[in-house]
Amino acid sequence: MATQTRPDAGQGQDDDRKPEAPYPAQHQEKPGLEGRMTPRPKYEAPTYRGSGKLEGKVALITGGDSGIGRAVAVLYAREGASVAIVHLPAEQPDADETLRAIEAEGARGLSIACDVTDAAACRDAVERTVRELGGLDVLVNNAAFQQHVDDVAQLSDEQWDTTFRTNIHGYFYMVKAAMPHLRPGSAIVNTGSITGLEGSKGLLDYSATKGAIHAFTKSLAQQLVEKEIRVNCVAPGPIWTPLNVADKEAEEVAQHGADTPMKRAGQPEEVAPAYVFFASNADSTYITGEVLTLLGGETRAG
Repeated sequence: MATQTRPDAGQGQDDDRKPEAPYPAQHQEKPGLEGRMTPRPKYEAPTYRGSGKLEGKVALITGGDSGIGRAVAVLYAREGASVAIVHLPAEQPDADETLRAIEAEGARGLSIACDVTDAAACRDAVERTVRELGGLDVLVNNAAFQQHVDDVAQLSDEQWDTTFRTNIHGYFYMVKAAMPHLRPGSAIVNTGSITGLEGSKGLLDYSATKGAIHAFTKSLAQQLVEKEIRVNCVAPGPIWTPLNVADKEAEEVAQHGADTPMKRAGQPEEVAPAYVFFASNADSTYITGEVLTLLGGETRAG
């Protein structure tokens, strides 16, 4: 089983208190780097203890360099999995930190620069994972593009295309590439969003793709149930990640998540255990086609 030592990120990761809004006003150019955020997102989950739930498994996580993907990678490693993370070349500094965190858990890690909008690149990422880590058991589709635009007339064709190619085409490409390697007991976990259930006036394209991801999850689950491959989705509310600081204006970032009942954005380490649950055959063998919301106290998603 993987060890449970943790890297010293130098950011107070062992302090289990969660930062509350307002956060320092900040904005980054896309894609945004977690290493430049203040406060740093919490990803180490110091109170989470691994129990070998993913022992001997191989997982591939898109958008695994930072945010939710990084936290999932760390917990998967803590549960005994070898973990490949997929990221854009510009996100390599974050990916390097995530890789160190995976290896500090005693697990094998692999960093793959890949644009998920490219079907061939997705196939190459899967094949490299299988070749270097020895197989593929869990696919986590998590990479995303988000950019607020409040007026549909101002939403460019180029942004619409980029959002769909990243957020839903990329999921399809990765699943199609992974299928020859998945076997009974394997799992696919997709990242949806509360915006895919409720909509968002400033995120027309993003929320449309997240709704598509929810339907994709349910339909694929029905298709793969006879193959004994489970497909589920985690749909978070506001989470403290680079996706948001590279989208909103600095003053809006400062209030990210402040309108939830908990008065703050969630931390990646608070979301990651749901991905362990859906990947683990010790926890969720009778669950497929579900969309699980994590909303900081909101209940209106039903």
